Amino acid sequence: MDVKGDDMVALGGGEFWMGSDDHYPEEAPARRVRVDPFRIDARPVTNRQFRAFVRDTGHVTLAEIAPTLADYPDADPTLLVAGSSVFVPPSRPVPLDDPGGWWRFVPRAHWRQPLGNSRGLESLLDHPVVHVAYEDAAAYATWAGKRLPSEAEWEFAARGGLDRAPYAWGEALEPGGRHMANYWHGRFPFNNDLADGYMRTSPAGSFPANTFGLFDMIGNVWEWTTDWYAQAQVPAKSCCVPGNPRGGSEAESRADPADRVGRKVLKGGSHLCAPNYCQRYRPAARLAQPIDSPTCHIGFRCAE
Repeated sequence: MDVKGDDMVALGGGEFWMGSDDHYPEEAPARRVRVDPFRIDARPVTNRQFRAFVRDTGHVTLAEIAPTLADYPDADPTLLVAGSSVFVPPSRPVPLDDPGGWWRFVPRAHWRQPLGNSRGLESLLDHPVVHVAYEDAAAYATWAGKRLPSEAEWEFAARGGLDRAPYAWGEALEPGGRHMANYWHGRFPFNNDLADGYMRTSPAGSFPANTFGLFDMIGNVWEWTTDWYAQAQVPAKSCCVPGNPRGGSEAESRADPADRVGRKVLKGGSHLCAPNYCQRYRPAARLAQPIDSPTCHIGFRCAE
């Protein structure tokens, strides 16, 4: 495999049911949409591939750059340090409505040091790259001669032709007791029984591909798409959305008009999605993420 990820899968496009009326409100309504033919990476971009990009271009990720007072005039200057958000499991149950119980901003956490310590990447080269902001993912895609997928393209690919099935592989989360993706097993966030073998990310392609031959479309890491986050809309006099639907505007994507940046749509869930919390290991699931907020469970794949 070339470092630029030439193991892409060509998809013929077509119509499919996007979204869901049976899960989280932001996924509704389920609607019939169409996408044109496109190609998409068979696996998420790995640390090995991202390292080749950085060596070739000198790119510095957002997590490696300290914020400035000009950007955050009300901030404590001592807190303006380079770093990123890392999942730190608590030792006991905590309220599930407060993500502060398990997320920590860790100085010096970035793609080379996912936990913020000096552990190298040698054992993680085939894992998905993490701690990448939207601009980092877009820069890699440009270098590779590709682009990031739209939300509709991503969901079409993840579904693998299984229209309206809740999971990328069918109706059951673990058919016949088989682990189909890397997600949290046990009681989130304090007890992971490692039934699937992984506490954090897994090497790309460790679990079965979907019917389109695509790996890790569910679980492992959330993946950036190009769409600004907006509630899905269906034309008033039609059951169908026009071809190649796109999200809203940057302004519409902000949780508050005063927000500095907009939010893009993440897809696919991650190794932190659990049956008792964030059941977003499904093609229809979507998450609004500020474009300047990388974490230890966000990565990406490219399309063209």
